[in-house]
Amino acid sequence: MNRSNNRKRAIETIKKTFGGQLRMSDAVNAGITRTVLYGLHEDGILEKISRGVFRLKELPSISNPDLAIIALRSPKAVLCLISALSFHEITTQIPHKIYIALPIKTISPRVDDLPLSVHWFSGQSYQSGIEEHEIDGVKVKVYSVEKTLADCFKFRNAIGMDVVLEALKLYRSRKRLNVSDLLKYARICRVERVMTPYLEATL
Repeated sequence: MNRSNNRKRAIETIKKTFGGQLRMSDAVNAGITRTVLYGLHEDGILEKISRGVFRLKELPSISNPDLAIIALRSPKAVLCLISALSFHEITTQIPHKIYIALPIKTISPRVDDLPLSVHWFSGQSYQSGIEEHEIDGVKVKVYSVEKTLADCFKFRNAIGMDVVLEALKLYRSRKRLNVSDLLKYARICRVERVMTPYLEATL
């Protein structure tokens, strides 16, 4: 009887507290033992979507499992650079990696068979411009479009200036212009001198 009650309580917690998907460490912190969690997995109630990440099988199928996995495995990860450009639909590039930003000294998430491009940002460069969007029931952090453009100028040598300029043109044609935010993030990312001439020519 206790085993049955423990399982029922665990399922209720997984649904109400975590929306049906969670990390092993979150389960343990919420009082769900590893034995109960693995039992629910073995019985087909939970499915394992990555190392240490589980979700209820009754949930709708995941449309973007990679982003959901990253958000669950590394809550501090923020989509940046080409991944953020793709999310905001201001690039024709198809990301072959998931570009994420982490605070300095944060350990990169270990994700099986998922190519990552990890960048460590410090202070305001990491904290500024973070948005939260719900994808497949998981809150995914993404830099705002203006912060993303500033980041792309900062990493222009790594991703290519052609990618940066295309994104700037698509931003102008598809999004509401926010010059003040563009300049604010340019200052935070220390690319104001580089970015301003392109803004004046493009915007």
